[in-house]
Amino acid sequence: MDVSVVLPTYNERDNICDLIDAIRRELAPTGYTYEVLVVDDSSPDGTAEVVRQRYNIDAHGAGRLPGDDHATVRLMVRTQDKGLAKSIRDGLILAQGRTLVVMDTDFNHDPAMIPQMVDLLRYYDLVIGSRFVMRGGMEDRLRYHFSQLYNVFIRALFQTQIQDNLSGYFAIRRERLYALAPLFPAIFYGYGDYFIRLLLAAWRQDWKILEVPVFYILRRHGASKTGFWSIFQQYTEAVLRLRLFGLRA
Repeated sequence: MDVSVVLPTYNERDNICDLIDAIRRELAPTGYTYEVLVVDDSSPDGTAEVVRQRYNIDAHGAGRLPGDDHATVRLMVRTQDKGLAKSIRDGLILAQGRTLVVMDTDFNHDPAMIPQMVDLLRYYDLVIGSRFVMRGGMEDRLRYHFSQLYNVFIRALFQTQIQDNLSGYFAIRRERLYALAPLFPAIFYGYGDYFIRLLLAAWRQDWKILEVPVFYILRRHGASKTGFWSIFQQYTEAVLRLRLFGLRA
């Protein structure tokens, strides 16, 4: 398997199949063998069931993407120890690809960037979709400026040069990710703050990291599961804990 795209979901029944089909349109012309791995936290809106029916998921959790013989759809439904970071961890562990991609499922992250991000891993260890490099941005301008300021705070605190520590859209070579396996418990917990810890671990190990521009559009369907101020508080607590105690679960 060349590429695994990990999609953590919670109440995304109106977005998930459109996103999987969009990923197929981008990856099918590349000739890669790939899988789309949906990791669902037992969504009460029936996200998993929509995927199961649309892609004929069998008892082993696997199905096919119509129109692409190189592609597989896999479904993992989590019932315990729920949360975004742990869903992503489980998806990365279950994924079979030599290259691993993680992205949001609300169309904030443009699937058109996946082939470029995967190709760039020939030269880099980690490729990040970034809002804060040239040509990047967000449709929500207020949130863009708040996020930009928060990234300045993170860079100053940890003395790094990564522009978007909050993106959550990334591609990584499998062997590089597993070089961090002893740190998984210290990285993959909480919500999107896991990404700050992942990037800091990669930075401190002198990985070759590249940021490519992405532009966040507004969510297509459904409501966000997170409020701005609650996330701001959670991330700040996580960042200060990381600064005081280092990478500890």
